[in-house]
Amino acid sequence: MQGFFYLSSSPVERINLPLIRPTEQARGYQLRYNEDRLELMKTGSNAPGPIYCDFVTGKMGYRLVHGRNKNQPLARALGLKGNPDLKVIDATAGMGRDAMMLASLGCFVLMLERSAIIAALLEDGLKRAAKTTALGPLINKRVRLTHTDSIAYLSKLSQQERPDVVYLDPMYPPRTKSAKVKKEMLMLRELLGNDNDAVALLQAALNCANNRVVVKRPRFAEPLADVPPTRSAHGKTTRYDIYTT
Repeated sequence: MQGFFYLSSSPVERINLPLIRPTEQARGYQLRYNEDRLELMKTGSNAPGPIYCDFVTGKMGYRLVHGRNKNQPLARALGLKGNPDLKVIDATAGMGRDAMMLASLGCFVLMLERSAIIAALLEDGLKRAAKTTALGPLINKRVRLTHTDSIAYLSKLSQQERPDVVYLDPMYPPRTKSAKVKKEMLMLRELLGNDNDAVALLQAALNCANNRVVVKRPRFAEPLADVPPTRSAHGKTTRYDIYTT
């Protein structure tokens, strides 16, 4: 898991996006630095507010510090009981919430994100959280991020580099009643489109994981690619399908 560290230059500079000045009009989506964070926002009169990565405040910040319950469905799905310090690759990192929960439960996590835009938001959120007393040691010790195509990355790993677990959370329509999550999911779907290569990603994960692949699904959804799992761990609205390898 070593060798993947945050880059020192601005994520926006690396993406090489054009700079829009305050006096200029822009259409579609844009990345914006405000006083203390990087945000993704949609332009237009009826556009929703911006989205950004935040691991420090709100429910997420509380869960990362106080919600380390190894009996929760996610922990059971990974097989954390009796297996501390699991090496996990989150091959669909997205906004990083699940990966950070895995790290808080004791895993060493490598986040893979193929979208340069989302990787920039995620890197910004991790850097800000790493400066805090509560989350700095966790991130510096247990979390890495790289911008790459997950299928290609998993396919090239040597036997020694393979993780214990590959975690997948393919994009699907939001089912939560939270307006904030709905806004975020709709914006990401519009920007990124569907995960049309989810079948190939599942196969690459199965060929790579030393122990198991865990796939996050809506509770009553069909298994990913209609491949029946070995077993599942159920939450109230979410199901974690487990494929032992």
